Amino acid sequence: MNREALAEAGREGDVIAFHRSGFTRSPGQGTLFWLGDQLQTWDGYDGIRTAIVGMLSGGVSGFSLLHSDTGGYNAFGLTVLGRQVPVIARNKELWMRWVELNAFTGVLRTHEGLNPAISWQVDSDAETLAHFARMSKIFRALGFYRQGLMQQAADSGAPLVRHPFLEFPSDPNTYALRYQYMLGSDFMVAPVVTRRAQSVRLYLPVGTWINLWSGQPFDAGAGAWTEAAAPIGKPAVFYKAGSAAGERLVTALKAEELN
Repeated sequence: MNREALAEAGREGDVIAFHRSGFTRSPGQGTLFWLGDQLQTWDGYDGIRTAIVGMLSGGVSGFSLLHSDTGGYNAFGLTVLGRQVPVIARNKELWMRWVELNAFTGVLRTHEGLNPAISWQVDSDAETLAHFARMSKIFRALGFYRQGLMQQAADSGAPLVRHPFLEFPSDPNTYALRYQYMLGSDFMVAPVVTRRAQSVRLYLPVGTWINLWSGQPFDAGAGAWTEAAAPIGKPAVFYKAGSAAGERLVTALKAEELN
C-alpha cells in the first residue's frame, strides 16, 4: 500500500517508507527495512550484536536493504526519589560504536530511543557530536559505492551487507562468522561489539587485504585470522588489494582528512 501511495503521488524517486516486518515479496515492494527495536546493550540476544546478525540473516533471506537504529531503541529505567535511574540504557561508548557500525551499511540513521532522558544522544557532548560528524562524512564518501550496490539490489536482490560466505562460498571458515560482514564485494567490516575493546579479531579470506586506515596490506594466503586495531573512529575495515572502490574511498577520505 505504501508503494502504491508513492506511485500515485509521483514520489517514488524522493520518498522512502521503511518497515520492520514483511513477507516473501516485501523486498520487491518496500523501499527500505529496519531491524526492529534492539536493546541499548552490547549483548548478542537483542543488543548491538543482533544488528549485525539481523542484517546478515535478512540479506540471505532476500531483504537486501536493512539497517538498525543507531544506538538501539529500547531503554528502561526506574524512578527513585523522583529521578530516573537507568537499568538498560546506552552510554557514550555504545552509541559511538553503533555509529561506526551503521556508517558501513546501507543507512546511517540516529534515534533518540524509547527513553531519551536516560539514553546517550548525538549531541550529549561535543566529542560525541564530532564523532558523528566524522562518521557521517565517511558514510557520505561511500555514497558512490552504495549507489552501485543499490543498483545490484534492484537488479538481482543481492544484499548490500553480505555474509562473507556469499562472497567466498568455497571457504568453509566463512560459514561460522557471526560479527563481521562484507559491504558489497570489496570491503570486510568487523565493528567493535565488545565494551572497552580497542581491537578486534577477524577472519580475512583468500588474497591480500588493505587496512583502510593504515594502508598496510595483510596477506591472508588461503584465509587467515588477524587482530586489527580499532580505536574510536576507526573500526576494523579492510578492502581487497586492487579494489578500485577501496582506492577511491581512500582518496576521498584523504581529501577530507578523515584517514
